[in-house]
Amino acid sequence: MNPQNNAPLAARRIEPIKHDNLLINFTTEFRRIWDTNGSNAKSAAFWRPSPAPDLLPGYFPLGDVLAAGHDNINEKRMVMVVCEGELPSGETSNGPALRAPVDFEQVWSDAGSGTRTDCSIWRPIPPSGYVALGLLCSNGRDKPLPSDVRCVRADLVIPSYISDLIWNDKGSGARQAFSAWGIFPPTAMAGEINCVPGTFIGVTTYNKPQTHVTAYSLRMPIPLEIKPPPIAPELPGDEQPPLFEPARVTQTAKLPWFVIKDPKLRPLEQLRTSPSYFLERTDQYVLVGYGKNESAESQAFRWAARRPQSMGSQDVFTRITSIVIDGQWPSGTPSLFSARLSNSFSLVDSSNGWGGPAHVQVATIVAKHKTVAAYEVQSTFRLLREDKTQVPSELYYIDGNSLHLTQYPPDQEPEVITPSVPETDSPTPTDTAP
Repeated sequence: MNPQNNAPLAARRIEPIKHDNLLINFTTEFRRIWDTNGSNAKSAAFWRPSPAPDLLPGYFPLGDVLAAGHDNINEKRMVMVVCEGELPSGETSNGPALRAPVDFEQVWSDAGSGTRTDCSIWRPIPPSGYVALGLLCSNGRDKPLPSDVRCVRADLVIPSYISDLIWNDKGSGARQAFSAWGIFPPTAMAGEINCVPGTFIGVTTYNKPQTHVTAYSLRMPIPLEIKPPPIAPELPGDEQPPLFEPARVTQTAKLPWFVIKDPKLRPLEQLRTSPSYFLERTDQYVLVGYGKNESAESQAFRWAARRPQSMGSQDVFTRITSIVIDGQWPSGTPSLFSARLSNSFSLVDSSNGWGGPAHVQVATIVAKHKTVAAYEVQSTFRLLREDKTQVPSELYYIDGNSLHLTQYPPDQEPEVITPSVPETDSPTPTDTAP
């Protein structure tokens, strides 16, 4: 085991999530900016994400964090921080992934509240083509600095929704009302993850807003490694072949820790020990039926082909890992992320899907003195941690569109005989130009 895996998160370098030239990472280090001490409002504190410069050089917050109470949140909360990265080789840039705000607009001031220190809330004003994903708190009346936060290029984010109330200043005595709200992302497109950065939005009213200019989630593609599929088997003779052909890992989806529920690790432990998980799909040909026609006439053969997939087995896999193979997850109440595997990986377009019958009939006509074998492709899904240990659950699926028939002896293709053309002497070219 790598001893670094047991180190506090603040002392460990973690590989970033990459989207185009945007790098995304996580920090559990914060600096308290302001709290409600001296106010009659519910207790709360504003914190500035402060990524360690030796471990996360060049990383910036997307906004401040608002937490109920006055307890220290260091090493207890985690939020996203971002950095400018390099473009993959051969790709064309749409511009820098990050830009500093051009200015700040004051959203709220606690003037009149009687707290021990003054507070003001500010919205970063992004450059054209960029968006702000959060607000900043100032322990005074001065604007924050442009170096305190970064705005993100618009094609790397997606508009999001307003969720629950985090805090409001009721009872503070401030002349202006203020309420802060959480954000939740829209349903992800196939092959993508949408995730909120851990910031908040704020308005000068106690009513829940319908939309907000800083309500955005980060978009992340799910990296997918694709390898060649297994080679379809052919009958070498009349003997019955084995039930299973060799298996081959054909697709691997790399998933960030926060979209996985690991039964052995709490979220902070996941981030420290397995920031990435690998969902492998292994494909192999499985024998459906074997038949030998020893008669002098064609003969029909039928077999019952099993289907190991079911909604029940998928529900078990989801309860253990949180992953939904053929849809977005999590389902139900608003969450901090929405994820969906690509259609090709999850086999959502294949015959019958995950809710089909447990068995289907396969039938074929076998010519006289022929032996036939019928195969289908079975896929096995398994989830691996970064150290290659397996999360204890597997899921199986047989694609009804993958039926493969092979017979022995194989039919001989008719030999194509090309008639020979006698060679003739080429005419001698003559000059016909005037």
